[in-house]
Amino acid sequence: GFVKRPRYVSWFLQAESDLRSASDLIKNGHYAQACFNSQQAAEKALKALAFFRGADLVKSHSLVTIAKDLKINGELSTYSNKLDIYYLTSRYPDALPENAVPSENFDQAMATDALQMAEKFLVRVKEELSM
Repeated sequence: GFVKRPRYVSWFLQAESDLRSASDLIKNGHYAQACFNSQQAAEKALKALAFFRGADLVKSHSLVTIAKDLKINGELSTYSNKLDIYYLTSRYPDALPENAVPSENFDQAMATDALQMAEKFLVRVKEELSM
């Protein structure tokens, strides 16, 4: 059966899983998907922190918005802005100019950069969660 955990723990463990999968995707040349998974890892880490602090609901998918609400955006603002761009552009051709194919327009350097930025979110959140 399912393991019952505090909500914030589940969100943080999924953030860690998304981060690991981003690393695997990079190794296999799936750079657009790695950028998206990195964004997801950061988003889920921030949501874990929000739930840890007592939030009932976090509707936004924007790292900028969530980090501002948590009053930690100063530390992470550059990374928030960059990773937020990947939320749509790494998945949908109509989010790129000329209906470009995301899988053809993301490269290893972008994906590695996204992974490293996402790691900073998990490190920051993990400190506060004491996990």
